[in-house]
Amino acid sequence: MKRLVLLSLTVVTFIAPAFGAVTLGMAETFAVLGASTVTNTGVTQIKGNVGVSPGTAIVGFPPAILQTGTIHSADAVALEAQADLTKAYNYAAAMPCDFQMTGEDLGGLTLAPGVYCFDTSAQLTGALVLDFQNGSNGSFIFQIGSTLTTASASTVSLANCRQHCLVIWQVGSSATLGTSTKFSGDIMAKASITLNTDVNLCGRALALTGAVTMDTDVVFFMGTLTPPALAMATDDGLTVLPAPNYIDRDATGAGGAGFAFIADADRGRESQKSRKTGDRSQESVDRSRELRRAASRAA
Repeated sequence: MKRLVLLSLTVVTFIAPAFGAVTLGMAETFAVLGASTVTNTGVTQIKGNVGVSPGTAIVGFPPAILQTGTIHSADAVALEAQADLTKAYNYAAAMPCDFQMTGEDLGGLTLAPGVYCFDTSAQLTGALVLDFQNGSNGSFIFQIGSTLTTASASTVSLANCRQHCLVIWQVGSSATLGTSTKFSGDIMAKASITLNTDVNLCGRALALTGAVTMDTDVVFFMGTLTPPALAMATDDGLTVLPAPNYIDRDATGAGGAGFAFIADADRGRESQKSRKTGDRSQESVDRSRELRRAASRAA
């Protein structure tokens, strides 16, 4: 007589970012995200979602033009985006520093990928070049203790960027971009973000606790309106094994086992969790009954 063991497997795979990357979660779909208000004056052009949470006020749309995306005022999407933004901000702030830059103006510099740290404020006067050196995994993280300020007509440009070029500005208080600044990267400011007249931002303006203010600007994010998939799961599957139970050779019936592979986003490695269950719920037994019958007929 063939004895029957039913093995039930549930596989859950969590997809994590590469080690060292900063991921924005739902905030990735936003070009502009404020906490208290989002205020615009003039014909600002935006590509990406615009939102605010927990505040509700989004002012100046129109005349602002939303080329792609949706306005989210204190809804579930904006709430989730703010929560994900806070996680990303804290992650970026905790990264180990590679280059100490306190007291140095960023203008006139050409930098290689790394984590650049300012204990207090950061200033850009003139041109800053971020050279990715044709690397596929390089990134720039700027950790700024207090304010980020750019002088009028300053620029942040990218060189030798092959595909996805990550630039994060983690600002401890507020960021202010001067008139006609051309800026690259995602600004994550603890307080507020101000884009003065004729600013061109290739990236995102994301404020954790304060307002985002714009005046006849261009804000184009380099991303997607679809939030990144953080997890995928399959349903339970039943596998018939024509072999006795390994503990009791005379055992018949149904057992169960499950496992999950979980990617640790903070450490960039995988851990494995496993579990075994000896008892099946009535629902699982009902689902496996047909398989037992099929196996019996085969015997």
